[in-house]
Amino acid sequence: MDAAAQPSDTEMSDAAPPQQPPHQQLSIPATLSHGGRFIQYNIFGNIFEVTAKYKPPIMPIGKGAYGIVCSALNSETNEHVAIKKIANAFDNKVDAKRTLREIKLLRHMDHENVREKRCLHLSRPLGLMSTPSLVVIVAIRDIIPPPRRETFNDVYIAYELMDTDLHQIIRSNQALSEEHCQYFLYQILRGLKYIHSANVLHRDLKPSNLLLNANCDLKICDFGLARVTSETDFMTEYVVTRWYRPPELLLNSSDYTAAIDVWSVGCIFMELMDRKPLFPGRDHVHQLRLLLELIGTPSEQELGFLNENAKRYIRQLPQFRRQSFAEKFPHVHPAAIDLAEKMLTFDPRKRITGTEGWSCLLIAKGYTILILPHVPCPWQESFKRGNGALTCLPLRSAAAIEADHDACIVEVEDALAHPYLNSLHDISDEPICMTPFSFDFEQHALTEEQMRELIYREALAFNPEFHHE
Repeated sequence: MDAAAQPSDTEMSDAAPPQQPPHQQLSIPATLSHGGRFIQYNIFGNIFEVTAKYKPPIMPIGKGAYGIVCSALNSETNEHVAIKKIANAFDNKVDAKRTLREIKLLRHMDHENVREKRCLHLSRPLGLMSTPSLVVIVAIRDIIPPPRRETFNDVYIAYELMDTDLHQIIRSNQALSEEHCQYFLYQILRGLKYIHSANVLHRDLKPSNLLLNANCDLKICDFGLARVTSETDFMTEYVVTRWYRPPELLLNSSDYTAAIDVWSVGCIFMELMDRKPLFPGRDHVHQLRLLLELIGTPSEQELGFLNENAKRYIRQLPQFRRQSFAEKFPHVHPAAIDLAEKMLTFDPRKRITGTEGWSCLLIAKGYTILILPHVPCPWQESFKRGNGALTCLPLRSAAAIEADHDACIVEVEDALAHPYLNSLHDISDEPICMTPFSFDFEQHALTEEQMRELIYREALAFNPEFHHE
């Protein structure tokens, strides 16, 4: 990827399996190791060591601060994968925990989120659809076990191999129709619905973290910065690539919600429609100025969620009148403009729920109580359903889930239900994660040895034959 096209103060696409390699083949020497159980490749002077099922040829397809990514064929499954080598993975505890977090998150979400879904080809009209199996989260195919359990320093993760990412598509000359843009947005929000229902915030959504294949299936990747939705203890890291960062993070709010992901989606959507970044800030101060120039200076009421220091900072800035999105983007469909404006609202409390929320829970005698994580409701209200009274209760945690066919839920999913996505929205084909993800492992001060052992155990789940090593 072109580094000049991205912000400079954050690492780009560290967990994203990049696009497939070009057709030309490189001659990369391969050497059997550890009694023929492993193969070592020399990639640009770096040792790339994988189990012997990943047979030659192997192709380098990406390199970054995290290490090297190669495409390879798994000879046992006959599937091409993207293998990322995280070199010296345990030198930095924060990075090691990020790696462990992503592995656990992707494994947790992968097994449930498989649905039949319509697909659209970039080179074909919207009407030509098929129904491939689709996981809206990029899948881990393998955690390659190391030759030695106690002393390894490098981690190798094999992901499903995708063709490209949304950043590359936006920067290309590829023509995109209104239907393409609708379909991409729908898939992003559909994926967020699943992620948020697992009690998880992504926190780093950007075009390069949205992978695509040739039939326009979109998958969300890079969960290394993900965090729990219902707690604030962990919300201290510097998160979200600057161009897609919402006002509450630019102003150092520590108590943020799933609305941060919705803001990022709004930025991505307008970048997709306009083929250039919406808020390409040069630095933190410039970033805030750009967004205020478009959405206007917030009112005192809209500042209510900020601390006093942040309020004073906003008050001393020049006053900006809100620009008309319709006038600034006359080529964009009015319904798309309306949805974008609702996603790009300064006050996160007024931002459209991008499936942030099951705002209430319906229960009655004979019904199973189903508790899902989401934004608390400060109210109670009675409803009638048939002959029975149902009570709407606030949701505050995902500590207990007991579900059967009698469970009754009311969902609030304003973004997916917006008229712009009316032709695609189908609540029966928008899955939720019935088992919330637990970040409990992060509440302990793990040693290097403990993190190494936890990652090795994750590798064993894919390679049970190594249990006896």
